[in-house]
Amino acid sequence: MTAVQEGLGSRANGEVDAAVVGSGPNGLAAALVLAGAGLRVEVHEAADTVGGGTRTAELTLPGFRHDLCAVAHPMALASPFFRAFDLASRVEMLQPEAAYAQPLDGRPAAVAWRDLDRTAERLGRDGPAWRALFRPLVEDWPGLVDAALTDRRRPPAAPLTAARLLLRVAEFGTPAWSARLRDPAARALLAGVAAHAVRPPRTLPAAGAGLLLAALGHAVGWPIPRGGSQAVADAMAAELTRRGGRIVTGHRVDSLTDLPRARAVLLDTSPAGLLRIAGPRLPDRYVRRLRGYRYGSAACKVDFALSGPVPWADPDCAYAGTLHLSGTREETAALEREVGAGRHPDRPYVLTVQPGIVDPTRAPAGQHTLYTYAHVPHGSTVDVGDAVTAQLERFAPGFRDLVLARRTTTAADLAAYNANYVGGDIGAGAMSLWQTVFRPVPALDPYTTPLPHLYLCSAATPPGPGVHGMSGLHAARRALHRTFALRTDPLALLG
Repeated sequence: MTAVQEGLGSRANGEVDAAVVGSGPNGLAAALVLAGAGLRVEVHEAADTVGGGTRTAELTLPGFRHDLCAVAHPMALASPFFRAFDLASRVEMLQPEAAYAQPLDGRPAAVAWRDLDRTAERLGRDGPAWRALFRPLVEDWPGLVDAALTDRRRPPAAPLTAARLLLRVAEFGTPAWSARLRDPAARALLAGVAAHAVRPPRTLPAAGAGLLLAALGHAVGWPIPRGGSQAVADAMAAELTRRGGRIVTGHRVDSLTDLPRARAVLLDTSPAGLLRIAGPRLPDRYVRRLRGYRYGSAACKVDFALSGPVPWADPDCAYAGTLHLSGTREETAALEREVGAGRHPDRPYVLTVQPGIVDPTRAPAGQHTLYTYAHVPHGSTVDVGDAVTAQLERFAPGFRDLVLARRTTTAADLAAYNANYVGGDIGAGAMSLWQTVFRPVPALDPYTTPLPHLYLCSAATPPGPGVHGMSGLHAARRALHRTFALRTDPLALLG
C-alpha cells in the first residue's frame, strides 16, 4: 500500500485526520489551524506538559517561577497567527516601560524605550538617525512582520515596507553598518539586539533579526506574560481542546508507527528529529540533505532567585524587561566570533530578563527571579554561571549579595531537555544566510517531505526561530491544500 492509500502511523493506535508531534508554539499553531478546519487532530508531546520553548517551572527555590526558554514575546503580539488567535485577550501581556537596554561601562546605558521619540531623544546626536531608521518600519509594523515572517516563497503583502527592511538589512549587515550610527551608545544598542541571532552582528541574518526585534520594541513592545510563558502554551492548548483536539503528553515518538493512523502527520521537530522518526522511509538523497543541515552556537542558561531587584549602576536599566550584557558594539561582535570559533569568552554575551519589574507573581513578595543565558559553543558542557554572575556584577555592583540560589543548565543539558535544541542550539539551526532562506533543505516547499502526507512545521522551516507560530501555520496551510484539498485561508480558521 502507498502512503496515500494507507496513511501514516499505525492502524492499531486508532485513526485521526492529523497527528502533530511536538507541542511547542508551532506544533500547537498547526494543530489549531487544522482543528479549525473541522479535522480530528491529535498532538503528541514527549514531556509531561505542553509548551516546548514556552514552559515555566520552579527551578531554583519554591515560589520562584522561571521560564525555561522564551520570556519576552514581541512576536507573540505581532505575528499574524497570534493576532488572528487573539492572544492578547487570552493572556495578560505585561509591558515594561523599556523593551530592552544595553548597559555600558563608565557611561549611561543605552535604552530602547517603548516610545520611539523618547529613545531618540536619549541617544544624543544619533537620535535623528535612530528615528529615521525605525519610524517607517514602526508605522507599518504589520507590513514589516508580514515581510519578516513569510514562508520566503510568496511576495510580501507590503512591498514598500519589505524593500525598506531589505535596504536596512543590507546597510547594517555589511561594512556600511558604521555609516548611519556614530556614537557608541546607539551602535551598542542595535548590536546587542542583533546578537539574538547568535551570530556576529555585522551579518545579514543578524541585521535582519535585530532590525525586526528593535522595530517591534517601539511598535508593540517586548511584553512578558503574567505568570510565565507557560500561559501562552496553556491558552493554545485550551483552545485546541475546546475545538475537539486531543493532546497526549508523556509520549515520545521515535517512529511513525508510534502514532495513530493519520491522513497527515506534522512534525514540530528538528531535522534530526525528522530523521529519527521517519528516516527509514525517506529517500537517501533527502536524508543526505537533512544530515547536511547545520546547527548553530548554543546557550547556557543561568537562573537566579534574588532577595530583591537587580542593583543596576544605571537606574534606567530597572525599567527594561530585557538587557543585553555585552558592552560596546565591537565587544559584542568579538564575543560572537569567539563563540563561533568554539571558545568560551571570559566575558560572554549574556541576555538577561527581569520579569519581576512588571509581574509580581514570579517570586515571593519583595523577591525576584532573574533569567539569563550566555552564548556558548555548540554542544558545550561548561557551566558558565560564574562568568554570567561576573557580567551582572560588572553592570550591577552588589548583585552577588542578592543571590539566594542559582541554577545552571548547560548547552548539553538543554539538548537533553528538549530534543529540538540540538547541541544546545535554541534557534533550531544556524542562522547563516543560506539557512535563513533554505530551511531545512533547498526546496520550493520547505514544509513538505518526499512522503506525500508528512510535513515539517518547526523553527527549522521558514521563518525560523521565535514564538510566532508562523512555521506551524505555513505547514498547516500546505497540509490543508495538499492532503485535505481545502483552500481556506488558515488565518480565517482561528477566529
